[in-house]
Amino acid sequence: MSERYPELALYIDGQWHRADARATLPVINPATGDVLAHLPCASDADVDEAVRAAAKGFVVWRAVAPIERGRLLRRAADMILERREHIARLITWELGKPLAESRMEVDTAAAMFEWNGEEARRTYGRVIPARNPDIRQFAIPEPIGPVAAFSAWNAPAITPSRKISSALAAGCSVIMKPAEETPATALAIAAILHEAGLPAGVLNMVFGDAPRISARLMAAPEIRGVTFTGSTAVGKILAADAVRSMKRMTLELGGHAPVLVFADADIDRVVAGAITAKYRNSGQVCTSPTRFLVHRSVCDAFTEKFTAAARMLTLGDGFDPGTKMGPLATERRLAAMDRFAEDARQRGITIPVGGRRVERPGYFWQPTVLGPTTDDDCLAATVEPFGPLALIRPFEDVDEALSVANRLPFGLAAYAMTDNAALADRVARGIESGNVILNHWQASSPETPFGGVKESGFGTEGGLEGLRAFQNLKYISRA
Repeated sequence: MSERYPELALYIDGQWHRADARATLPVINPATGDVLAHLPCASDADVDEAVRAAAKGFVVWRAVAPIERGRLLRRAADMILERREHIARLITWELGKPLAESRMEVDTAAAMFEWNGEEARRTYGRVIPARNPDIRQFAIPEPIGPVAAFSAWNAPAITPSRKISSALAAGCSVIMKPAEETPATALAIAAILHEAGLPAGVLNMVFGDAPRISARLMAAPEIRGVTFTGSTAVGKILAADAVRSMKRMTLELGGHAPVLVFADADIDRVVAGAITAKYRNSGQVCTSPTRFLVHRSVCDAFTEKFTAAARMLTLGDGFDPGTKMGPLATERRLAAMDRFAEDARQRGITIPVGGRRVERPGYFWQPTVLGPTTDDDCLAATVEPFGPLALIRPFEDVDEALSVANRLPFGLAAYAMTDNAALADRVARGIESGNVILNHWQASSPETPFGGVKESGFGTEGGLEGLRAFQNLKYISRA
């Protein structure tokens, strides 16, 4: 492969800041364990400069006509697609997933910019009929101000694109703190916006000590909005900080998605889709189906077919065309997966396939299936694995299925498979989840709202609602 991994930098006020005398962090290729590059870490002075730049950039950007903001975002979408192969390679370098999956992620990232670019011109207000005929009343959406955005490593193109494009479409400036594990992917998006003509300071990108950077941004009075994708534990910390400074906040936190498979479902079709959905990105997806709740009458058949399909998955480097599942993202994820497998062994839960690290360079873990089991206290039944692990649990009737599905304090995504329309409707109404997916596996798209309930977060990303999350509504009354 002739292409080289790029030099990394911070992006502040329209300028690229290389390592120089800054501290650095290694960026690791998870398929080999090799160091790809060293990432410069933002100092306190760098973060403060980014805040000043975002405040200045907001004044400029909010004055740009929405239709012009939209044109720039659509231009960026076109440029992302033009560089599809380059950005896909960055994703596979940094995250390890198969190149075909990385290409699909780039397509979705471009679609985020396209959708928000089109929607920017439609940030309508409304006229409110007044009780007094001499009064005119209006409700006008306005950008909330500079936004601090934090994204995780598992969707290095999609998550920054969703946050950046929505905030820019609304008229906000952004300080983006992407994950240190996947910096080049986010920086490629920043470079595209820079080349597309985004004014200096409207987008800034910093990396480094996450708690230190977030604390500084949360304390800055110039920052008026916060959007975070990551763990529930970190989300709670940021939420407490946001309350102290009264910042608007959107949180997309962890999940533990149930899949309800009823007796009338086509098991072959369900398994074919479930294998792809479960082991996509090595299971490192916040909406990944994990708790497979299967009607007892078809549970043995489902388990046999699912296990056989999981056993056939080919592990390897994401650049190998034959690879169906790549490595985990970090050494930490391997340790986490080992805890789930060991807990299952100690409880006597069957592990028909997987359950161990693959002895080769990189962070490879076998596709793993646990169960069938009714042990609802096991680690995999209570804590999101965020890895290539599926837990199978039988149920007797719809009431039991809904009870088990709703027993956890999470509610990001849930799936159900049935050809019975009345049953599908009951499940859709009964499941406590922000996203309920019936008879397919696509949990979100650029034009749809996406958010969780309970400890999976609050607020909404995506669609019209995601753009409005970055706007205040101002009431104007004029005589």
